[in-house]
Amino acid sequence: AQEGVIMSRDPAATSKGRKPHLVRYELLQTIGEGNHAKVKLGQHLPTGTQVAIKIIRKQGFNNQQRPVLKEAHCMAGLRHPNIVQLFEVINTKVSLFIIMEHVTGGDMQDYILTHGCMTEGEARRSFRQLVSAVHYCHEKGIIHRDLKPQNVLFDTEMNVKLTDFGISTPFNGNKLSTCCGSPAYAAPELLREEEYDGPPVDIWSLGVLLYKMVTGTIPFKGKDLIELVSQILKGTYTLPLYLTAELHTLLRRATTRLRGSQARLPKLKCELDQADV
Repeated sequence: AQEGVIMSRDPAATSKGRKPHLVRYELLQTIGEGNHAKVKLGQHLPTGTQVAIKIIRKQGFNNQQRPVLKEAHCMAGLRHPNIVQLFEVINTKVSLFIIMEHVTGGDMQDYILTHGCMTEGEARRSFRQLVSAVHYCHEKGIIHRDLKPQNVLFDTEMNVKLTDFGISTPFNGNKLSTCCGSPAYAAPELLREEEYDGPPVDIWSLGVLLYKMVTGTIPFKGKDLIELVSQILKGTYTLPLYLTAELHTLLRRATTRLRGSQARLPKLKCELDQADV
């Protein structure tokens, strides 16, 4: 186990027919649900702290342990103020319980649907925090691969909390080949199903996210998936005239595939501190 993260096996679930019992946690209402997992609000009984508990059923997975533990393994070594913290993993015969920080401010998708697009000042603050979080992941050898508004949470002070490392992967400079993520935010090399470098696919998604923040929509559109993919592969989109020149430049550099012109996260961080975005 990584330092600071408890990897444990629930003794109450080891006997045949016994249901998993989380001794230190009370399970409350469901706050999210997917194909193989649901997320419940929980309470850490010794401290009263509310947590998010992701419950992943192992049934239906091949080579059960590796896929269901991958998210936990990728998160285990991450300690950053803009990344949802993993507290503990409890492993049972039928399920994996991932105990995480509970973030109460909703996600970026809901925020934009409710409030409309962000001002450039608001977007600059959120985007700077996102870039810091993703850069930290890359320094720790983790590629997220699913950066989208639904995976960007806000706390009560509107600080960004990056979440959902379900399709993230360790990276040590080797080429990657798995096609994954959300098509609207995916880099062209992912959609071509070719081998790719890890960091640039996250940077592309950051650029699409920034566009969404300041316009309320996505840069590449299509009436169906085929047309959407075609637009992304062309790499052409319209920038609204009301955006500042600095923001135009930042967006173009994040979503270019021209050799020598691509953005790098350390330089992006520097530009965000200096530019009036």
